[in-house]
Amino acid sequence: MWGGRVGALPRVGGFWLTGVLGRKPSCNAASLKGNNSPQCWNCGGSGNLIEGDGFFCPQCRALQPPDPTRDHFSLMDCNRSFRVDTAKLQHRYQQLQRLVHPDFFSQRSQTEKDFSEKHSTLVNDAYKTLLAPLSRGLYLLKLHGVEIPEGTDNKMDRQFLMEIMDINEKLAEAQTEAAMKEIECIVRAKQKELTDSVSRAFEQASDYCFLGCLSPLRTPSRNRWPKVPGAIGS
Repeated sequence: MWGGRVGALPRVGGFWLTGVLGRKPSCNAASLKGNNSPQCWNCGGSGNLIEGDGFFCPQCRALQPPDPTRDHFSLMDCNRSFRVDTAKLQHRYQQLQRLVHPDFFSQRSQTEKDFSEKHSTLVNDAYKTLLAPLSRGLYLLKLHGVEIPEGTDNKMDRQFLMEIMDINEKLAEAQTEAAMKEIECIVRAKQKELTDSVSRAFEQASDYCFLGCLSPLRTPSRNRWPKVPGAIGS
């Protein structure tokens, strides 16, 4: 998908894209000697720690340290794509917290308590990052070595900026619940339009190095959009 010739990139949002489980008896580590796979810190076994659930030693069921090579998409069992099934993401989040949340390790060793804290933090970070379109897109770019500098939305399309300012003015003047609901519908529709446009841009781009100035993921600015749950900048 990313290896073909790079054509003209689409314009989005006014911008051109440029750029617990009980323990089992300890396993016999000696029988596994010579295996180059990671070893369990507890029993010394190296029985495919990376396979299976990836969190527990398959021999002694001790919680293992987080895998530093695992990215958020892999951790949350999602395709490395801007389009994410948020229902599946939420299910995976709940599943992982039932596995590694510190509350389930209160009677375990201090080492496992420490690992559970680290795992739980990583799971929370991964979930929050992939749930919101903005942070998901920025993270996806980061995985491909592309960083978006702060303040890159200062060249926002003037018409687009005026539209956002108009929405904020209407929000400030809204006096009834019906008026608030109407504004919410407008905001959500605009957010969906922008998110879909950015998603198409990711799918059509042939090389992430051309997305170095992908400002649409940082627009509308966090300080300009009305605060609506699930916003692209949330």
